[in-house]
Amino acid sequence: MSAFEFPAPRVPDPADAPSLRWGIAGPGWIGERFTESLARHGSQRVTAVGSRSLGRAEAFAAPRGLRAHGSYESLAADPEVDVVYVAVPHTAHFEVALAALEAGKHVLVEKPFGINAAEAEKIAGAARARGLFAAEALWTVFLPSYDVARQLIREGRLGSLTAVMGDYGEYLPPSHRAHSPALAGGPLLDLGIYLIALATDILGEPDRVLGIGQALPNGVNGQLSAMLGFSGGAQATLATTMLGYTPAQLTVLGAEAAMTFDGPFNSPGGLTVRTADGESHRWDGAPGDHVAGLHSQAAAAARAIAAGQTEVAERPHEASILALRVADELRRQTGIVYPGE
Repeated sequence: MSAFEFPAPRVPDPADAPSLRWGIAGPGWIGERFTESLARHGSQRVTAVGSRSLGRAEAFAAPRGLRAHGSYESLAADPEVDVVYVAVPHTAHFEVALAALEAGKHVLVEKPFGINAAEAEKIAGAARARGLFAAEALWTVFLPSYDVARQLIREGRLGSLTAVMGDYGEYLPPSHRAHSPALAGGPLLDLGIYLIALATDILGEPDRVLGIGQALPNGVNGQLSAMLGFSGGAQATLATTMLGYTPAQLTVLGAEAAMTFDGPFNSPGGLTVRTADGESHRWDGAPGDHVAGLHSQAAAAARAIAAGQTEVAERPHEASILALRVADELRRQTGIVYPGE
């Protein structure tokens, strides 16, 4: 078998990050997992939670020993909160993030950074204008497995890149918020944004974007396929759906080797590299779920905030805005319109 050496992940120990006090805006599914991840790993502390419903905030806060706020403005004004994790539905990301920034708080905004590129640009601009930190909580790019992949790609270990191929599908039942037109429903911002984010992080900005979508009876998009073309000839072929589960794999193809993330590709896990001689090589990163991985993004945010930075190297503002520009073009082509647009 031919030799292939994987680089070591460069993700610092989360326990070494400065300890900040976090407020959770939105006591839902992802807010619960973020809070649990911080409680189990690293040095970050959740101190408060906010919701438009004081009852929901209190139900979340009581078993965790947190302070409860009946509005996001009240949460942002809490003197015991340094940074707000924005975990509300997509359509409220912009409003809640801006309110926190205006109150002088740093923000980590659950993906996507906004429902469109214009919202993302305004959040980034507001943070820079106030000298505050803002970043998109796209947890994948903060994980050890992605750091190993990033090194292989940027060091040219795969050779000249020719393609990124990925899928991400889950069955989201009709009761899920993704079926609501009022909440920017569809798989694009929940699932497909991972595909677009990683494809553009790896290959850059596309010069051609082609999309095909399928609308459900209520008008919400149910599935979407995209092809992105890049200068130099590289392509990305991406497919997302909320109508059923797919392998959720991502492959990066180069002239000398192809690298595939274990499915689901956006979670902690391993990598397989198959070199041009047909040999397979493994990097066995520890698999895990959100609780095992979300703390990495919080630690990265804390390090950036302590350094006086307004963005984080793993997911700079322009990367988040670029992904949403591509998503905006796909929506234009497929007739997907979100509330307020």
